[in-house]
Amino acid sequence: MSKRVLIITYYWPPSGGSGVQRWLKFAKYLPEAGWEPVIFTPENPDFDLKDESLEKEISANVEVMKFPIWEPYQLLDRFRGKKESHPGRVLEQKNHSFLEKAAIWLRANLMVPDPRIFWVKPSVKFLTELVEKGQFQAIITTGPPHSMHLIGRELKRKTNVFWLADFRDPWSQWEFLDKLPMQSQVRKKHEKLERQVLGEADVVTTISPTFQHDLRLLAHREIHLLTNGFDLADIPPDFSVGEKKAGSLHLVYTGIIDSIRNPMPLLKAMKEEFSKEKGEVVFTFVGRVSDHVREQIVADPWLSAHVVLAGYVSHQEVFGFYEKADALALILTNTKNGKGNIPGKLFEYMATTLPILALGDPEGDSAKILEESGAGEVLSHSDYVAIQVSLRKLFERSGEAVSATEIAHYSRRNLSFQLAKLLDESSVS
Repeated sequence: MSKRVLIITYYWPPSGGSGVQRWLKFAKYLPEAGWEPVIFTPENPDFDLKDESLEKEISANVEVMKFPIWEPYQLLDRFRGKKESHPGRVLEQKNHSFLEKAAIWLRANLMVPDPRIFWVKPSVKFLTELVEKGQFQAIITTGPPHSMHLIGRELKRKTNVFWLADFRDPWSQWEFLDKLPMQSQVRKKHEKLERQVLGEADVVTTISPTFQHDLRLLAHREIHLLTNGFDLADIPPDFSVGEKKAGSLHLVYTGIIDSIRNPMPLLKAMKEEFSKEKGEVVFTFVGRVSDHVREQIVADPWLSAHVVLAGYVSHQEVFGFYEKADALALILTNTKNGKGNIPGKLFEYMATTLPILALGDPEGDSAKILEESGAGEVLSHSDYVAIQVSLRKLFERSGEAVSATEIAHYSRRNLSFQLAKLLDESSVS
């Protein structure tokens, strides 16, 4: 008989991005491992990326409970007379109006841990009776937003239900907080809440060895590694990559380019290496690209002629771009948390069998995965010579793509069974 687990997540289809796919895929495969997932998510969330095609992946057997949420950005929209005031977009802007500066200060100092804090009390009130009646043998919270963990904390305190807290990013050590004009006492409040969650959750999971190590130092307890992965079912049956011909290069990047993901060193190295080359060289960005990077591309005649900005597409459409690629580019964060940055698409990249060229920390977690699998390499953003050498090798390479080894471990199905094992141990204790 299947046991029921309540998954509390802010991000759920039609929201797009790796955070959505992480728990969408767990919900897909957990039933095979004996756990019936029930999703608890906002009815009217304010998220930046939408991928309505992901809704087709929600199994008809997965129960989704949607509960209303009020978010303060709606007020900012009204005052500014704009339709969207997504926090990520506002923070990326160079010049802020007085109203935007005030909103950022209020978000940093009065909405702890984040603007979704107003969803905590009503959600706890709604869920407590369901949990007390024994409808769920376990609950899972996933953050950011880390206010989801406060829902789990309160449910744990009220009902003593088994609780697993999943950290997709750090909390008090998260680089995002460093961008905010946060007062020191507010930072201490984040740290206090984080200690409570780390101390009171029955199990804590995170996505990378570096985050695992850092959380272990904070919590003085075991932190379980549960990486992101790839789903073989996502790959179209007729998917194939063509045989590479020497003397041309088509690089493809999929995902977000924002203030902490800088592709310009790779683009500048590409220009320096191939500006006098007769062979065809193209770099295609699939996804949202920040205005700052767009402006630099448009301002450079060579880059504007060799860079394609395809825009945001559905997850299924991404595979059409993979098929046309000779190699895949991965732009990792060059920031405080960069060492532990393992984007979800890394594993899907590996499954395509295309070579991967990444910018990031050469000693980071992504670099170790690529090195161990033979799928590619991670070069420092500042190592222009090495970037040019790698680009030249990709340009001159010919023949078929080479499959990465040791990637079966990262299949979404296998990872779901690892998660189920952690939940199974809870039902025994």
